[in-house]
Amino acid sequence: MSSTLAKIGEREAEMARTQKNKATAHHLGLLKAHLAKLRRELITPKGGGGGGPGEGFDVAKTGDARIGFVSFPSVGKSTLLSNLAGVYSEVAAYEFTPLTTMPCVIRYKGAKIQLLDLPGIIEGAKDGKGRGRQVIAVRIIENELEGFGIRLNSKPPNIGFKKKDKGGINLTATCPQSELDAENVKSILAEYKIHNADVTLHNNAAADDLIDVVEGNRVYIPCIYVLNKIDQISIEELDIIYKVPHCVPISVHHRWNFDDLLEKMWDYLKLVRIYTKPKGQLPDYTSPVVLPYPRTTVEDFLGKDYMLEDEDVIQIVKK
Repeated sequence: MSSTLAKIGEREAEMARTQKNKATAHHLGLLKAHLAKLRRELITPKGGGGGGPGEGFDVAKTGDARIGFVSFPSVGKSTLLSNLAGVYSEVAAYEFTPLTTMPCVIRYKGAKIQLLDLPGIIEGAKDGKGRGRQVIAVRIIENELEGFGIRLNSKPPNIGFKKKDKGGINLTATCPQSELDAENVKSILAEYKIHNADVTLHNNAAADDLIDVVEGNRVYIPCIYVLNKIDQISIEELDIIYKVPHCVPISVHHRWNFDDLLEKMWDYLKLVRIYTKPKGQLPDYTSPVVLPYPRTTVEDFLGKDYMLEDEDVIQIVKK
């Protein structure tokens, strides 16, 4: 691991001192591809070493959706979850707290939502610092998450990529490109020992976008930034915070603005509640069938094409 860490440090230092312009785009693309491979190597569990079975924090999924809470240690995350769900986690005075992932389930608008209190993050976890292989190791936490292939509030790159047996690298761009050209694409793919592939760029893509597509293990998820201790700032400062995208200001100590947080969480989960109605009876509004949007057609339920909306009522009639 130490040699891999050293190589990561060397690549990061070289990228930091390399000016970003058209002349250096090719070199930076190679560095980024190599860095992505090194990080994958670092966090991939090896047989017989650290990060083996039982050392991660896989948690059995329960309920209709799950939300992970990620933060630096000792910022009130566990207290927030305790207030939301009445669940208390084991907290110790270490760099990583709590020591394990603590799951709990809340019921909101008829749906069961699993909340995961993930161990606190330290800067450098993605590069193997501390229990780096165990921790889902924002800008500092965001950087740690990005190093693990987690992309926040973004969509997968609109890039077509298909490996083939022969014919070399064929690049097609449906719009002007400011960073990627045929030479850059070939050099990045060569880093992965890919010499025959069709690549189609449907938007102005960067080297990082192509690397994400080739790696194929990136996760694109919505994210809410919860800002605690608003009881210690002025109204003017609070007004500014409310203008920041994806943010919800709260006070864990006073339990302020929890309703807004729960509503924002619900909006970002994009769930649809469907109520069933037995023939000759009133709809059952106590136990909805909860489905993810937009993959919610009656086909998911009955085999039809109607697009279900939140709080629709379905009655099954046998012919």
